[in-house]
Amino acid sequence: MAQILSQVNQFLSPYYDQMSLMLVATLLVIYGDLINNYIKQLIKSYHFLLRSLLFVFLCAFGYGALTLWGAPLFKHLIFFLPCSYRGVAFIAAFLLMGILAERRRYI
Repeated sequence: MAQILSQVNQFLSPYYDQMSLMLVATLLVIYGDLINNYIKQLIKSYHFLLRSLLFVFLCAFGYGALTLWGAPLFKHLIFFLPCSYRGVAFIAAFLLMGILAERRRYI
């Protein structure tokens, strides 16, 4: 079993940066509508031009910042695990994203 975990980790280790980015982007896709609805409720009384500008800033800078800062943070959190479990942790995280997407009826 340890040999299989080692092989999985060795195969996936060059892709940790990309997988972290994919996980954060997937989370934003799954929960982005909740964020948008919350922001929509906060700014619904503002003028149309200000609401449009705030929405553009949210999408361009808010989601961009969450992606750029969230991916390294997720990778850093994975590195708290023992080396032999990191690849399996990424696989488990992808499976969890699938379950979360299913529960939110995206699949």
